[in-house]
Amino acid sequence: MQRAEMQRGRWAVAAMFAANGFVMGAWAPQIPLLLPRHEITEFTLGLLILGLGAGAVTAMLFAGRLIARHGSVPVLRWFALSASAALPVVVFAPSLPVLVPAMALLGALIGCMDVAMNANAVEVERRLGRAIMSSSHGFWSLGGFFGGSLGAWMIAKAGAEVQAGVVAVVSAAMVLVAMPFLRGEAAAPVVAPVAGERKAGLLPRAPGLWLLGAMALFSMVPEGAVLDWAALYLQQDMGSDVFRSGLAFAFFSGAMAVMRFAGDSVRNRFGAVRTLRASGLIAAAGMLGASVAPGDLWAVACFFVTGLGVANMVPILFSAAGNFPGLPSGTAISAVTMVGYAGILVAPATIGFVAEAIGFRVTYGALSVLLVVVAVLATRAEGADEVRRV
Repeated sequence: MQRAEMQRGRWAVAAMFAANGFVMGAWAPQIPLLLPRHEITEFTLGLLILGLGAGAVTAMLFAGRLIARHGSVPVLRWFALSASAALPVVVFAPSLPVLVPAMALLGALIGCMDVAMNANAVEVERRLGRAIMSSSHGFWSLGGFFGGSLGAWMIAKAGAEVQAGVVAVVSAAMVLVAMPFLRGEAAAPVVAPVAGERKAGLLPRAPGLWLLGAMALFSMVPEGAVLDWAALYLQQDMGSDVFRSGLAFAFFSGAMAVMRFAGDSVRNRFGAVRTLRASGLIAAAGMLGASVAPGDLWAVACFFVTGLGVANMVPILFSAAGNFPGLPSGTAISAVTMVGYAGILVAPATIGFVAEAIGFRVTYGALSVLLVVVAVLATRAEGADEVRRV
């Protein structure tokens, strides 16, 4: 009975990943519309995205403490419901002074939900005795695909405001259906501090763990670049309309979803190191192709190839962190998650500044180098092949 219950918990956390990806995918085609709506430049938009990322990464520290105190399930429930309502707050912001905190709020809620659902997925893995991380991230990518493609279509047909409202309703419905079936660890008991006992640091100090974090960062910077800037790249450099430009992230997410659902089988056959190395090189080739694409459909196809490569890089690195020697899985994964997600939340702001100076084509070409670096360092992820016995 317990295994059947955890199977339901496995699908419940998958729904949370899908809901999170759906909101983020729907956000992607909204980004270029902020420019004319608030009469701002790409530089200002970059600052706004930086505020979104800063809110997310800062909130992740507090999310980790909340999970340690209350367990992943109640924290995930609260942040998932709150994140569902965040997109309309941004879209309906009447002025720039209101938009700034709205963007930070969107980032904070999405970021905290992200930490909580990853923590819950780790706990479900332990209870089931098998990996679910790659496929869980596959559900996020699937959500991103539908959020991006349907969201772009809805904006073109009904407008940004209608799209934001529908996204909020659909994502909230997904969360509410899944919430009763979430299962995880019990809340940590409150223990009085022992006199003279040294408090544990907020973050671990193992250098090897931070190298894994840097590899996760390099893997996720391209993902953030596609999420936040691919639509604008296709519109400005290739003259795409709203629908076609929104397909860039949608097809990138769709490719990631396909490969992440196959990720565990690929890793079992070829091993984590070989899979990570090949994935990095495929992703680099796709990103380089997008930078020299002669037209928008060619660029969309190259972003699809990039998604195929990027798909299993982060799940492998999370698994390697979970098996990092001498540290609890949760502590190690939290550190790598925080550093890695800076790539999708904070780094795109810098990309916006750089792209305004040298153009998107050169910027996307340079990002392919980061993916090659991860491929070169793939042996650092050999711990992902270890089976943790619980």
